[in-house]
Amino acid sequence: MSKNYSELSVALHARYQGKMEIKSVTPIETLDDLSTVYTPGVAEPCRIIAKDKERSFDLTWRGRTVAVVSDGSAVLGLGNIGPEAAMPVMEGKCLLFKEFGGVDALPICLDTQDVDEIVETVVRMAPSFGGINLEDISAPRCFEIEAKLKEKLNIPIFHDDQHGTAIVVVAAMKNALKVVGKKIEDVKIVISGAGAAGIAIAKLIMTAGGKNIVMTDSKGIIGSHREDLNSAKKEVLSEFTLDEKGDIHSAMNDADIFIGVSKSGIIDRTDIEKMNTDAIVFAMANPTPEIFPDEAKAGGARIVATGRSDFANQVNNVVAFPGLFAGLFAVQARTITPEIFMIVADAIAETVVDPNEENIIPSPLNKLVAENVKNKVIQFFK
Repeated sequence: MSKNYSELSVALHARYQGKMEIKSVTPIETLDDLSTVYTPGVAEPCRIIAKDKERSFDLTWRGRTVAVVSDGSAVLGLGNIGPEAAMPVMEGKCLLFKEFGGVDALPICLDTQDVDEIVETVVRMAPSFGGINLEDISAPRCFEIEAKLKEKLNIPIFHDDQHGTAIVVVAAMKNALKVVGKKIEDVKIVISGAGAAGIAIAKLIMTAGGKNIVMTDSKGIIGSHREDLNSAKKEVLSEFTLDEKGDIHSAMNDADIFIGVSKSGIIDRTDIEKMNTDAIVFAMANPTPEIFPDEAKAGGARIVATGRSDFANQVNNVVAFPGLFAGLFAVQARTITPEIFMIVADAIAETVVDPNEENIIPSPLNKLVAENVKNKVIQFFK
């Protein structure tokens, strides 16, 4: 009998009043201890930082702590549920940072969905953190927020829904292509969903060498014929020439790879049958994928991945962001680039020594992945 994870989760959150607490790293057992960690001893670290703000990264928790920031506008599969309701997810994210990467993280849920207010708030609190992880902020506002923060701050800004998802998808795709014996520059890739994740995936695939990409949204294929595209869709469209018209079903003709970051049930077995042999299907809508693995395989798919843990090949961002930030903090990095994304994707892919149809991406519980990612990031900066 399957477990009722919803009931278990509510019980756990009620029992512990969430999933986080703050613990000190030094005991206070004597007056000398108190004098060292607080007054009068603490004055000297303050004086040092006052003369050189960079020392805040090694004399305070700033150099090992990330802020997980959300406005609650695009939470999991729940949508715009607000900051209070987003807190359990942000707490969970912080827990994953610590458990898998040894990185301290604080959940920050903001009671505004105004781009400039979010940017200003994050800029004001940035002196307390070594990095910012934007989370569950709806598109296209998330692109603008990220861009403005990168302009104003000199610490890493990372939107996990964009870049974390893209990293893990590209890592899994590298191994999947290895299994089927195809090259990324030769395959047709269909991406269903042109929000934050879909656009970031398309960009990173192009960085990896992909050329033939067809993107679709709720109104069909994104092409030069469309007059309803927002600025983010226009930007990614400008990166590749596409004159194809139609919907998701016509886009599937002769495709080699399907990547779904949209909604459940958007394609079926007949769509998979339109794809080329040795088709690769990443159906990552949660909790219900665009197509279930058994139906996709019945249509001829050779490799299927989802975002769920109860099927093989779970595409889970936890194999990316903890190790990434652990590496960035280790070298006190001040920025993140697509080149670093590719370093992380390669590190994740390489962790799977002998990929096959049922094993193209490391398990989310494999803590060696974060260590491998961390080391590769450190090497990149040396």
